[in-house]
Amino acid sequence: MLLTIHPKDPEPRKIRTVVSVLQEGGVVICPTDTVYAYVCSCQSARAIEEVARLKGIKPHKAELSLICQDLSQLSMYAKAVDTAAFRIMKKALPGPYTFIVPASNEIPRLFKNNRRTVGIRVPNHPIPQALVRELGHALAVASVHDPDRVLEHTTDPELIHDHIGHQVDIVIDGGVGGMEGSTVIDLSDGEPVVRREGVGPTGDLL
Repeated sequence: MLLTIHPKDPEPRKIRTVVSVLQEGGVVICPTDTVYAYVCSCQSARAIEEVARLKGIKPHKAELSLICQDLSQLSMYAKAVDTAAFRIMKKALPGPYTFIVPASNEIPRLFKNNRRTVGIRVPNHPIPQALVRELGHALAVASVHDPDRVLEHTTDPELIHDHIGHQVDIVIDGGVGGMEGSTVIDLSDGEPVVRREGVGPTGDLL
């Protein structure tokens, strides 16, 4: 199913439609402020396993990130970070960054593994923000694109639907997406470390 949602002013009825699918353990392809991504409820083990399968990764090895509504929701999934790390996150979010932070005790239960860190995103995009707000908890997320291959269809929701729409419950059309992922910054062990250069600039941040 291809569902067009306004990228700047998401229609509440359509958001509720998507959230009902997520609540039932469905997998959705959604725009973010970087690339299109697989998203599912972080509370659905079945959906998390399905996202891992779609990415070709064994579920217990899948290092999916979480999309949170804001920094206050982050505290459910991450242990307290120090003041310097919090300042960096507050300055950068919402935005095209993934921050690796120490995981709370909730993460091993959700992901069925012994992860000690978790990637946290707060995208600067109204659609995933609206989904998380309506859902009431974080989304598990993994990019549709393969960083080792440039595939034009992963930026166009209609082409995404044509290629892999049959593998998911809904493909959200929120306009053309990007081809470059978020900047990944590791805050889990004291000094911030850039693990991957992406859309988000780091010059004024670190």
